[in-house]
Amino acid sequence: MRSLVVVSALLISSIIRAEVPLVYDVENTGAGCVVSLPDYDELPSIVGLPNPFEWSDGSGIISTAEEWTCRRAEIKAEIERYEIGLKPSRPANIEAVFNDGILTVTVKENGKTLVLSSEIILPEGEDPFPVIIGMNRASGSLDASLFEGIIQIPFMHNQIASYGMNGQKDLEAQFYLMYPELAGVGDYVAWAWGISRLIDGLELVKDEIGVNMQRIGVTGCSYAGKMALFAGAFDERIALTIAQESGGGGTASWRVSETLGNVEKISNTNYSWFMPDLKNLFDGQVEKLPYDHHELIAMIAPRAFLALGNDGWTWMADESGYIACRAAYEVWKFLGAEDRFGFDFTGGHQHCRTAESQAAAVKSFVDRFLRGSEEVKTDIFTHPYSDLDHKKWYSEWRSCGQ
Repeated sequence: MRSLVVVSALLISSIIRAEVPLVYDVENTGAGCVVSLPDYDELPSIVGLPNPFEWSDGSGIISTAEEWTCRRAEIKAEIERYEIGLKPSRPANIEAVFNDGILTVTVKENGKTLVLSSEIILPEGEDPFPVIIGMNRASGSLDASLFEGIIQIPFMHNQIASYGMNGQKDLEAQFYLMYPELAGVGDYVAWAWGISRLIDGLELVKDEIGVNMQRIGVTGCSYAGKMALFAGAFDERIALTIAQESGGGGTASWRVSETLGNVEKISNTNYSWFMPDLKNLFDGQVEKLPYDHHELIAMIAPRAFLALGNDGWTWMADESGYIACRAAYEVWKFLGAEDRFGFDFTGGHQHCRTAESQAAAVKSFVDRFLRGSEEVKTDIFTHPYSDLDHKKWYSEWRSCGQ
């Protein structure tokens, strides 16, 4: 009888897993959710990592995967309000053409016209093909050989918003000309919006190019690793997000980083990328921040996510990134999608390069979630932090059943 119960439980678990989507047909499944956030003066002090399962108003804990859709919408709204600014919705007027290997996407909004263009590397073979969108380069900072048989597309972010430092912003960039009212947002919301518009363009010419819209990945490293992370978190049409050495403002937790040394923190990050409100409201009182970056990562769930670090590069704050990843993983477990989450924080290599184990991890995730090889193992949790007590940051969370 005991074995029958175990078999039944395994069957139920398998059914639940089969029903968890790897990807969605729309950019934001929570667009219809009614989100009501507390005012800044009402924000509680949260010393540990905020509970991703708890509604923002403190009214209770989510209990189903369906409720995660609107809880995720709350996290999205918090990050937009306090960190990067509002991501505009999809414009009504978008056109795309593919000619001589170049994808050109034209967006018209608010009396302005914005143009994105990318040189596409098409593989040989029978379509439809999966897609990898690399930040500034067709495969990001990863070796192109890892994406053989996959359409490779660079997202050239300067076409949307120019790279800036120390709060300097090019307001003549296409995004800010189209949305002048968003001059005060962080560049990461502009770049995430641009990647979504590139995906819109792919939708429009998918048959011509031979695109499998259910198998799109994004990747980038360093500041472009943050870019890939925000893109994957804010667009649910992306099946796989690979964030490489994204550091502070990426996979690292703002709270945990405050306990470390010379790492990227709220006080010293780049406020061209982020809104000044993040520093003005939370520098010196990070415990008032109603979310943290384990929840930015968790916005990707139940889709696939792989974090790559580089232990030994102090500025990257990989200890903080490791703790945030461990905390975010609880959401994948809640949704029954544990095998879609992994990380490798192996160090000893140059910035934006990969250790042997990391290249193998990327191959496994690409094989599984872009190429569709279901038998590939993706339970990858490689790190040098066995003495680090990650659970103390989230041991008091309540979740369904507690």
